[in-house]
Amino acid sequence: MRSVGLKQLNNQLSAYVRLAAAGETVLVTDRDRVVAEIAPPRPERSPILADALLADAVRKGWLRPPALPGTGPPAAPAPIMTLERLRGLLDDVRGDR
Repeated sequence: MRSVGLKQLNNQLSAYVRLAAAGETVLVTDRDRVVAEIAPPRPERSPILADALLADAVRKGWLRPPALPGTGPPAAPAPIMTLERLRGLLDDVRGDR
């Protein structure tokens, strides 16, 4: 684990990001007080940014995953009756109005 001040981090950010990518945690300090950490991604974190952002949105409750992943859209319901049958029922109910 390394520590770096804000000014040095600003000047050599890419070097410290490479250290984190290699598995090292870098503590960021401001006036000898730790204010942040640069750490490697967690093992469960997707390397693809869009997947990682979606997973984070699900964890925060902003999105809900599909109930049955991979099954596609729900099937259309079967019709209850044909239009002709419905018209016939309406005619019977209305009678001779």
